[in-house]
Amino acid sequence: MNYLEQGIQYMQEEKYEEAAQQFVQAIDENPTEPLGYVNFGNLLLHMNDHERAERFFKKAIEVDEQAATAYYGLGNVYYEQQQYQKAQQPFQQAIQKGLEESDAYYMLGLSFLYEEHFKLAIPYLQRATELDKEDAEKKFQYGLCLAQVSELDMAMETFQSVLELDPSHSDAHYNLGVSHLYKEQPQEALSHFDKAIELNPEHMLAAHAKGQVEEAIGKQE
Repeated sequence: MNYLEQGIQYMQEEKYEEAAQQFVQAIDENPTEPLGYVNFGNLLLHMNDHERAERFFKKAIEVDEQAATAYYGLGNVYYEQQQYQKAQQPFQQAIQKGLEESDAYYMLGLSFLYEEHFKLAIPYLQRATELDKEDAEKKFQYGLCLAQVSELDMAMETFQSVLELDPSHSDAHYNLGVSHLYKEQPQEALSHFDKAIELNPEHMLAAHAKGQVEEAIGKQE
């Protein structure tokens, strides 16, 4: 087991000081190899030391401009500080440099979503779900984005697929309820609001929506 492998194992065991020592050894042994800097950056990011993590990811890029994981790490530094616009470029660069992984597309999609650039977010979130078909949360965020641009049928289909993966996903039920309201289907909406509340009794949005729908139905009777 080399220094990097040992450091990663220590990270997984939450032995962060030991992990740091191994990554320092890896960097000292091979200072022109970007992975030592990337892994040390990941460790610092995990410890919420954003300033030093940024420096290590930038050093990895300086050593190797093709180090896709370094760009991805740098994007995460900015994303975790809610600098979503700043995060977009390194996430895009990570993908351009060959990081064809679901998480890279997902994080780029989220960085557009939280800036409310929903149409820009959709293709990246869609690609994230294609690369990781079993991740309910990625599908849910994709569904939210579709709903924001009024693609209701596709959004509802996506929320249903979320529930197939995770039947306890109360937010998927809530958003299905909202979608049914837009389609003027109050009874179907109510059933999803009820299910959301059953799954999460603290779901205030579902409780509020349920009350409004019941009030509207009462006035019609």
